[in-house]
Amino acid sequence: MDKISGQKSAVQFLYPPVEPFDRQMLDVGDGHSIYVEQSGRKDGLPVIVLHGGPGGGCSPAMRRYFDPDIYRIILFDQRGCGRSRPHASVEANTTWHLVADIERIRAALGVDRWIVFGGSWGATLALLYAQAHPGPVRHLVLRGVFTMTAAELDWFYSGGAARFWPETWQRFIDPIPEDERGDLIAAYNRRLFSGDLSVEIRHAKAWSAWENALAAVQSTGVGGDSPPDYARAFARLENHYFINAGFLRRDDQILQDMDRIRDIPGTIVQGRYDMICPPATAHRLAQCWPACDLRIVPVAGHALSEPGISADLVRVMQRLASG
Repeated sequence: MDKISGQKSAVQFLYPPVEPFDRQMLDVGDGHSIYVEQSGRKDGLPVIVLHGGPGGGCSPAMRRYFDPDIYRIILFDQRGCGRSRPHASVEANTTWHLVADIERIRAALGVDRWIVFGGSWGATLALLYAQAHPGPVRHLVLRGVFTMTAAELDWFYSGGAARFWPETWQRFIDPIPEDERGDLIAAYNRRLFSGDLSVEIRHAKAWSAWENALAAVQSTGVGGDSPPDYARAFARLENHYFINAGFLRRDDQILQDMDRIRDIPGTIVQGRYDMICPPATAHRLAQCWPACDLRIVPVAGHALSEPGISADLVRVMQRLASG
């Protein structure tokens, strides 16, 4: 789950745009090649950015949270989305493939230890990566925490958020016959993987619009019209992960495994009015993570580019840069 909203006022908190000094397609096996880029200082403090979705892809704006004179900024498009290939593919595309890909990136780039920075699904992936490979993780910086539990999915796809956005919810459920609305993830899955491109795109846009509409605290409830290729990859990958419960071994796995990383320092930046990933999850996570600093942004929703969230994340990265 993730979307960068278009609030221009967030730009004032960010560093000026910087171009990558390295771009490459990394063969990770299983027929997949993933896009990886590096920007900032070549010998700087490494930070890897994990985008949301699943399926959202990385964006040039994501480089701007880090001082390029200090940080070696590593971005990549996860399997199946962005510039990675094959596009919109769910074959050999699970959480554990992505965790392995992150380690491949670290080895390929010769990084010893790094900061792991992720929001929404990127926060999920950051936590699971750290639990699987705690040694290389210097610090976790998380935003809009999502832990892939049934309760969180029910909130967003079984009517919880709909109580606040009934008109937007109606647009989301309208493409689905009434007798299938008891399980909207499954109903959309049948259409997103129908094999009929026009059907897939139409339902992908509806799926994406529901999430995008709720990303910003100042939202009007209209999610916009995503480009067809982006919407299809985003919706197919997100739905694929959600219908498989994130490929986790059990519900609430992340919180049950927090002992593995209890001593790794972390910072959570969470919007008080996050409609996609409500702050109750971040609070639960912080309660079982002694080395964590939970920072609630008073007037903010979910999006990375919410002004309060942007400002706090930049401050966090400045503090980490100063040691």
